[in-house]
Amino acid sequence: MAKAGYKAAKGSRFKRWAVASLKIGTVIALLGLMVVGIFVAIARGEIESFEDLKSSPNGQMIRVRAADGTVIQTLGPSFGRWIPIDEIPHEMKDAMVAVEDRRFYYHPGVDPYGLARAVVVSLSEGGRMRATSTITQQLARNVYLNNNRDIGRKLREMILSLAMETKFSKEQILELYLNKVYFGGGAYGVDAASRRFFDHGAEDITLAEATIIAGLVKAPSRYSPTADAKAAIGRAGVVLEVMQDAGMITPEEAASVQPAKVRLAAEPKQDSVRYFTDWALPQLDNLIDETEKPIDVWTTLDLGMQRAASNAIRAGVPRGAQGALVSIDRDGAVRAMVGGTDYASSNYNRAVTALRQPGSAWKVFVYLAALEAGFRPEDKVVDEAVTINGWSPKNSSGTYSGEITLRTAFAYSKNTVAAKIGDEVGTSSIANMARRFGITTPISTTPAMVLGSSETRVIDMTRAFASVAARGKSVTPYAITKVSTIDGEVIYQHKPARQVQLVEDYVAGAMTDLLQSAVATGTGRAASIGRPVAGKTGTTSSNKDGWFLGFSSGLTTGVWMGRDDARAVGNLQGGTAPAAAWANYMRTAVARRPVENFDTEVVFPERLEDEEMVLGEEGEEVLVDENGMPIEGVPTGDAGGIPQHMTEPEPLDEAWIDQALDRSGEEGDQPPVPAPRNTGPKTVTAPPPR
Repeated sequence: MAKAGYKAAKGSRFKRWAVASLKIGTVIALLGLMVVGIFVAIARGEIESFEDLKSSPNGQMIRVRAADGTVIQTLGPSFGRWIPIDEIPHEMKDAMVAVEDRRFYYHPGVDPYGLARAVVVSLSEGGRMRATSTITQQLARNVYLNNNRDIGRKLREMILSLAMETKFSKEQILELYLNKVYFGGGAYGVDAASRRFFDHGAEDITLAEATIIAGLVKAPSRYSPTADAKAAIGRAGVVLEVMQDAGMITPEEAASVQPAKVRLAAEPKQDSVRYFTDWALPQLDNLIDETEKPIDVWTTLDLGMQRAASNAIRAGVPRGAQGALVSIDRDGAVRAMVGGTDYASSNYNRAVTALRQPGSAWKVFVYLAALEAGFRPEDKVVDEAVTINGWSPKNSSGTYSGEITLRTAFAYSKNTVAAKIGDEVGTSSIANMARRFGITTPISTTPAMVLGSSETRVIDMTRAFASVAARGKSVTPYAITKVSTIDGEVIYQHKPARQVQLVEDYVAGAMTDLLQSAVATGTGRAASIGRPVAGKTGTTSSNKDGWFLGFSSGLTTGVWMGRDDARAVGNLQGGTAPAAAWANYMRTAVARRPVENFDTEVVFPERLEDEEMVLGEEGEEVLVDENGMPIEGVPTGDAGGIPQHMTEPEPLDEAWIDQALDRSGEEGDQPPVPAPRNTGPKTVTAPPPR
């Protein structure tokens, strides 16, 4: 009896506890629903109207234009035509709903069944909870949130989804989603994706195409048909199975679809213009602050010159080698840039990034330093065996010509004379000169530096020659002339850079005189184009690098050729393939420009009977072996003998130029003009061998 009473009492207490728990749970649930309802109501008020959401693309589109206004590249997101829901093929709508949110038409924005299943799977597998976003949740995330994987973002996503479902119809939500979701390749929306991958609008999408597009949303880069056709076809097969399982297509329809036979749009050919845009576009960060509005970037690129440059490099580069070209107008505008033979196979820009030894092309700085020190083109020098600090340079011919003029020594690229000049004026003075003219890479000051042992860039060397052409005034290369919104509002306009007088104009004029001689009868004869040309060849040890840099009719162009692995290239010399490519390009580039004579008429150097001149032959001039070790007794030193303050690139600004020229800093001060040297025979002697 007592036992029965105890059981009854216990049952009564359990019943009271259960009822109380139910009441408390009900109250908490109601309070929770009220809180959720409040948040949903607040979110609903903050969501734009359907029309506003239609007109608000995400991300910035950048169109890059050549000098004539032609669009040469489009970057950033691509938004196709907005397609109303009733114009989107039902195959596209069904495929997307089947693979992304099968219960789309039945849930309130959040799928309770999907959430519950995800929780069960996560607990049973002991892993991270899988993504369970509905189409509405994905839309909310794409429009208002980011892709951070945290609980806070997920809760905000759910609130926004519930709010959207109360504000828009299912058809409106699906229309927004299909026109805004990202499909890869920069394409946002089904119309942009259809045009990107199939070259037609979304209205004409077939079932096979719809399965490919619908399969992209999960991982656009992984399943892109242009990046991995096999993966895209496999994913399309999954979409077909899901559609069949959901009853959207019959087994017969699924069997008749063959995604592998879908014809993809041809990929745009990657050409050399990308080398230029890859160099130019990062400069926008320093020019404008606009990061949202679509913009047009107007550049200096001349498409006709660019085509000629690309053709000249592709046709002229020796087999197995690479090539680069930079062409700068008299105001610094870069008219053409080629960073390699084929951008699609190698986007490494050798025109602005690669560091290569310039060989005898470096002698432009040696002779500029000599001319500034008082040497004149007709001064007499002696070409003879010489040893400087244990280093004994050789001429490419293996012979010596005795007493010759400075002009002849330059035209025939006499290494012994360059070495003597370096010893007399000082290699630090030559390094100083190179710095003035825009060389930003480390410069060695060992005796062998006069033969171009310090690595540099094609664009820097071209800039230096352009400054010589400008009668010694600095030339600053630039690529962007104007930036405007697509509505025409100009937000950046290029202003000419302030020019600095790097050397006196008579020094630059004398250098131009020497450069003319090198093309007229010296190592650069292959660069003749039927009008005045001034230039210099460069060849490095074992024919690893070949250069030609020169100017004509206001246009300065530099050409480099060689292998990326720095191995020797048979018969590659600055006066052969590089000079020929330079000439092939320049004939087209200056064809419509008036012939311009230089201020100094060309004076031919004396003909050397013992000099066996082969067209463009320079021989081995850079004194390092294949392992980068000095050869022929070149003394080694820390950092190649370069002072510490010269090991890092320095800005070529007015303060630096003033310091380099030993100016006092007072306005109007100019470097002193050196007294004329003896006009009689001039012998530059070297110290005796140690």
